[in-house]
Amino acid sequence: MENGLLEKRLIEHMTVAEEMLYDKDILMKISVASAIISQSLKHGGKVIIFGNGGSAADAQHMAAEFVGQYLKVRKSLPAIALTANTSTLTAIGNDYGYDKVFSRQIEGLANSKDIVIGISTSGNSKNVIDGLKAAKIRGASTIALIGKKKCKMDTTADIVIKVPSENTPRIQEMHILIIHTICEIVENEVD
Repeated sequence: MENGLLEKRLIEHMTVAEEMLYDKDILMKISVASAIISQSLKHGGKVIIFGNGGSAADAQHMAAEFVGQYLKVRKSLPAIALTANTSTLTAIGNDYGYDKVFSRQIEGLANSKDIVIGISTSGNSKNVIDGLKAAKIRGASTIALIGKKKCKMDTTADIVIKVPSENTPRIQEMHILIIHTICEIVENEVD
């Protein structure tokens, strides 16, 4: 019985990955996102990443790949996940409300040299939307990683990368594939 479920999930995964492979728009947006991140890092900027739940874990994962290393030994690249500091998250949540946990941090950390990445499978997370809006006010370039459904984040970021799925686990799997691909491209460009 478990093998049947595994086969079903692998087929779903491969179907979404194949759809991405042949979608020129997605491929171009990943390439452009990688290029602007590379340029930002080369010119003294940093990458600021955030999301909720699994997307928060993806944000921390991406920041770790930049600050540590992805595939090769190289200088550390400046990146921060806004989900990693529980004292900041809980203080802002308590004092301003959970919707402000990212925008308040962006106000204090982001500048026009930076790239700000919001991750949301639904594309409708208010705190992620508010964080991206705050980044635009600060002059930072913005990238959104979301799913297929029409959502509020469709028009919130400079670059919107939509995974062609409405299934949260499949979207999350493709987000990590996109993140790894961006990290590899940036690592090769910046080194």
